[in-house]
Amino acid sequence: MKRMLRGIARYLMFFFLVAFLVICCVSLFTVKFTETLGVTLTGENLQAAAKLTFLNVIALSLLVVVIDALRRKLTVERSVRHIKDAAKRMIAGDFSVRVKPVSKWGYDDSFHEIIDCFNQMAQELDGVETLRTDFIANVSHEMKTPLAVMQNYGTLMQAPELPDEKRIEYAKGVTDGARRLATMMSNILKLNKLENQQIYPNAAVYDLSEQLCEALLQYENIWEQKNIEIETDIEEGITVNADRELLELVWNNLLSNAFKFTPSGGTVCFSLTANEQDAVITVRDTGCGMSAETGAHIFEKFYQGDTSHAAQGNGLGLALVKRVVDILHGTIHVESAPGKGSAFTVTIGRKL
Repeated sequence: MKRMLRGIARYLMFFFLVAFLVICCVSLFTVKFTETLGVTLTGENLQAAAKLTFLNVIALSLLVVVIDALRRKLTVERSVRHIKDAAKRMIAGDFSVRVKPVSKWGYDDSFHEIIDCFNQMAQELDGVETLRTDFIANVSHEMKTPLAVMQNYGTLMQAPELPDEKRIEYAKGVTDGARRLATMMSNILKLNKLENQQIYPNAAVYDLSEQLCEALLQYENIWEQKNIEIETDIEEGITVNADRELLELVWNNLLSNAFKFTPSGGTVCFSLTANEQDAVITVRDTGCGMSAETGAHIFEKFYQGDTSHAAQGNGLGLALVKRVVDILHGTIHVESAPGKGSAFTVTIGRKL
């Protein structure tokens, strides 16, 4: 019913338009014709001409409506139908759908722009859905390990004649698993807030040199236990206008990785240099290093290139580091080779 009413309205619109144009043309032609030839038109002639003109207007209006309907069906309705079908598939959860480009002949360029935007949107949603699925799968996998460890140790602790030494050892295993799980949840929440821009830099001028020294001293027990040699080259009095808490996440994660992967008797180097525009911080270790393939993925969530240290982390630290550095408009890059250690270099603008 609605389509019929729209068709009638479209026909009437073209009818009045064609009638107006035909009447104007016929009237102009008639006036010039009679003036030039000196012909006098009678009422009978005018009546016959009016009827013929009216029939022509009806026929021409109908022809224009049919042509317009065919044009709309081929160039408008077909494209709209394809876009609607693709949108319905996206609503159903199929983000792999794409709308094929239409032929440029007879089509408005606006449809090409709409189709391009639609395909870009679908591609972005497809990527987000893939990341979400991978993220959930990775979180589930990472949670299984500490939960399984805690469950096993908890079961062993229930033995009635368990020696105190073993009970303490198993209790420590449960505590370590709970701590790892809590750290992972904390990092996930931080990373989620950073990625959704719920954390904004709270810039303030502070002494970066002092912050780096404090961050390094937090690992004093670890380097003493592993007999790791510390080399520092930190310029004094270097200040930056940046978010102190966010940068603290960066230094703690980089130092934690350096000490984790450096074997006993190895070396960790920590340096800070600066010019008027930037501060450059480098954390270098003599650990196991990594291949170029591994280095290309280390800033991805849950990625762990060295599975032998999987129990000591959850693959979120460097993802946090990368996101913080990006938010602060800095850069980070890594130089590494298997068996030769790794060097992470962070460049931060001294004025945010």
